[in-house]
Amino acid sequence: MRGSLIIVSFFVVGTLCGVFHLLPPELLGGELSRYALYALMFCVGVSIGNDPQTLRNFRSLNPRLMLLPIMTVLGTMAGCAAAGLLMTHRTPLECMAVGAGFGYYSLSSIFITEYKGAELGTVALLSNIMREIVALLCAPLLARYFGKLAPISVGGATTMDTTLPVITRCCGRELAIVSIFHGFVVDFSVPFLVTLLCSLSL
Repeated sequence: MRGSLIIVSFFVVGTLCGVFHLLPPELLGGELSRYALYALMFCVGVSIGNDPQTLRNFRSLNPRLMLLPIMTVLGTMAGCAAAGLLMTHRTPLECMAVGAGFGYYSLSSIFITEYKGAELGTVALLSNIMREIVALLCAPLLARYFGKLAPISVGGATTMDTTLPVITRCCGRELAIVSIFHGFVVDFSVPFLVTLLCSLSL
């Protein structure tokens, strides 16, 4: 839990630095973020590769774990549809389109803004950011009370990059490969599901 709070604290500090323009403009471009992500993925790769047991564990995992991304998609869609039934100003399909971002806020919010307007696009942005933050903050609790697959499912599309270090630490290195596979499949589904649901709700 302490590690997750430290991560979110860095996010808050970064946000404040951006709001108050405390950093040089040349540091605020997308290049710095991309290189930081590359470094993060390199460190995770070194950690996994340094433990040969991890790959052996992956070969021995139950093939049913390959269904985890499908369960994540179905569970998210069911929850969003149920939430949509309780709302008077948004349809279940619109809520499902927001949920179909699965934490991939940069891409899904752009699609939703294009199809449904800036208001729902902003909701999608905030919703998907919150999903990532919840995964970062609550991964230890989710793993403890709901099993080691819970943080992976909650992380959605982020489990192959930003939330991977936290998941690896909380769930064990043997599930790191599953987390990457899960994130890749869910990530790949985002543009198709978001555009489909937005088209259906027009």
